Amino acid sequence: MDNAVFERIRQEINGNDVVLYMKGTPVFPQCGFSAAVVQVLNHVGVKFKGIDVLQDPGLRQGIKDFAQWPTIPQLYVKGEFVGGCDIVREMFQSGELGELMAAKGVPVQAKA
Repeated sequence: MDNAVFERIRQEINGNDVVLYMKGTPVFPQCGFSAAVVQVLNHVGVKFKGIDVLQDPGLRQGIKDFAQWPTIPQLYVKGEFVGGCDIVREMFQSGELGELMAAKGVPVQAKA
């Protein structure tokens, strides 16, 4: 795969605490799986950077190759690949997602 794409991915995941590679944007997700992860992250109150893979076919394939994970969305926390929609949902339901954020020092906004 193109080293420039991998380098761009590395810069994004190392330069932001929480990055979501997704279809669409956090405000306007373009698939149900991306929308579900956005909803979970918003519920937890985590600030994150959403990156729309639909804008760049090279990135769309590159992120799959980078993580060796075949689907999008993909969530990264502090440079570490967490997983896709099902994994993020399961971690949220079990409380593991909040624990991961706390362990990594990612601030969350308490929901009233």
